[in-house]
Amino acid sequence: MESEVKKPFLIGVAGGTASGKSTVCKRIIGKLGQAEVNDQQRQVVSISQDSFYRELTQEEKLRAQKGRFNFDHPDAFDEKLMYTTMKDILEGKKVTINSYDYRTNSICPNKTVTIYPADVVLFEGILVFYFPEIRELFHMKLFVDTDSDTRLARRVPRDINERGRDLDQVLNQYMLFVKPAFEEFCSPTKKFADVIIPRGADNTVAIDLIVHHINDILHPTASLNGLNGHSNVAIDLIVQHIRDFLSNRLSLDALTLSPTSTPALNGAAINGSRGKNIFFNGDPNYRPH
Repeated sequence: MESEVKKPFLIGVAGGTASGKSTVCKRIIGKLGQAEVNDQQRQVVSISQDSFYRELTQEEKLRAQKGRFNFDHPDAFDEKLMYTTMKDILEGKKVTINSYDYRTNSICPNKTVTIYPADVVLFEGILVFYFPEIRELFHMKLFVDTDSDTRLARRVPRDINERGRDLDQVLNQYMLFVKPAFEEFCSPTKKFADVIIPRGADNTVAIDLIVHHINDILHPTASLNGLNGHSNVAIDLIVQHIRDFLSNRLSLDALTLSPTSTPALNGAAINGSRGKNIFFNGDPNYRPH
């Protein structure tokens, strides 16, 4: 008898440049004890949207070398390849993903990463929610919300030290392309998120919430009341996680949690059934207004 095909729970992780998306994914994988697991046995894996930058023309490469190409625009990505790869992953297939060289702004054909079937797949990037067909594939959508000053302060040393850019190039590219593209293409996709994570990986409350949810997927129990990891994200399940967290960690007595009426609590923002968000700001001394 053939083994059952492993069809994963697909989580999209969006947010602006240097918001902490990849760090959030690493923190989640670490808390789940998956960081040191062999690739073929890993239950939770992470993929970067950067692996799906399209190959540039010669003229575009010359512009990129001068910091004059917009890598934050949707047209910079290979949308078709992203979609087909995500579909293959959802069908439990092993896929091969390209590596991207930030110094040469090109795909590395001789350097690829193999993604084996897993229970949970995290797909992170600035525009993972921008493309409708791809956005509809996610079972759960997270948005890492970090203020622009912090993101710029992180991006400058990263691009200089890791990507071979000079300071003027980094700042010019940020003002010409990165900041406007965030406002036009990335920030508006926040409305599609099921969970908004302020301050990224520093927000331990939100990370614990997500880890709790993924643990339920990896180790389903009767407590899920019939829900399973492959259903659509249910707001009542997320709210139950929050209730558990509040009762176990914060001991907020006589607090009624409502996804449609509670404006602020502690650690993440949950997209409620009427389009409103519950915010968790991570401050244990904070009380809702």
